[in-house]
Amino acid sequence: MQTVFSIAIDALAYGMVLFVISIGLSVTMGLMRVVNLAHGAFAMIGGYIASYVARDLGLGYSVAVIAAVVLTIIIAIPIERFLYRRIYGAPELTQVLMTIGITFCVIGIANYVMGPTLKTIPLAGPLQGAANLGFRSISVHRLFAIVCGLVVALGLWFAIERTSFGVKVRASVDDAAMASALGVRTEVIYAISFAIAVGLAAFGGVVGAELLPVEPYYALRYMVTFLVVVSVGGAGSIPGALAACLLLGAIDTTGRYLMPEFGEFFFYLAVIAIICVFPRGLAGRAK
Repeated sequence: MQTVFSIAIDALAYGMVLFVISIGLSVTMGLMRVVNLAHGAFAMIGGYIASYVARDLGLGYSVAVIAAVVLTIIIAIPIERFLYRRIYGAPELTQVLMTIGITFCVIGIANYVMGPTLKTIPLAGPLQGAANLGFRSISVHRLFAIVCGLVVALGLWFAIERTSFGVKVRASVDDAAMASALGVRTEVIYAISFAIAVGLAAFGGVVGAELLPVEPYYALRYMVTFLVVVSVGGAGSIPGALAACLLLGAIDTTGRYLMPEFGEFFFYLAVIAIICVFPRGLAGRAK
C-alpha cells in the first residue's frame, strides 16, 4: 500500500509538471491552429533565465520565476510578430518545418550564451524541505508543483470560458474573418494568446526543473512528450490536457517504479492505445 501511495504522489507531481508546460502548446494548437514544435524551446529559455537569475545573480527563486516568465515573453514577442504570423493558417508541414527550425536556432543560441551544461535552479528555503504525509515523506517542491498545476488549470479555464477575452479567442478560432468584421482585433488576440502560451511554458520549465532538468537539448528531448500529451488530451481542451497528463503520468511513473528497465515503453504503449480508441484525443472536438 505504501508503494501505491508513493506512485500516486509521484505520478501526480509529474503529471502536473507536464500539464503546466504542455498546456501552452494545447492553446497554440487547439485555439490558434499552430503546430508549435518550438514550445519546448521556450520552456528551456525560461529554465536558463531562472538558473542565471537565481544561481549566478543570487536574486532568489521567486524573482527567478518572474524574470523567466517576463523575459521569455519579451523574447517571444518579435518571434511571434515576424515569424509565427507568417504561418498562421499555413499548411501543417510548413508550420512544423518553421517551428523545428526555430527550435534548433534557440538551442544553438542558448548553448553559445549559457554553455553546454545542465543548469540547476536553486530553490527557495521553504521549498527545500520535505513534508511528512504519514506513509512517506515528499519534497515540498513536488507539492508546490501540484498546486501550481491546479492553479494554472483553474485560471486558464476561467480565462477561456468565463471572460470577454475568452469569447474573443473562441470567436477568432471559429471564424477569424467574421470576428474581425465585428471589431475583434484578431492579430492582437493571437499575440496575447501566444504570449500566455509562452509564459506558461517558461513557468513550467522553471517549476518542473527538478523532474525535467534544464539541459542543452531539453527542447528536443521533450518535444515529442509535450506533443503527445496535447494529442492524447485533445488540442485546445484544458480538461482533456489535464486528464492526459495525469493518466500518462500515472502510467509512466508506475512503469518506472515496477519495471524501470522498460524505460518509456509503457508511456508510448498507452499513447498508441488511447489514440486508437480516441482518435481526436480524450476531449477532442470534431473539426
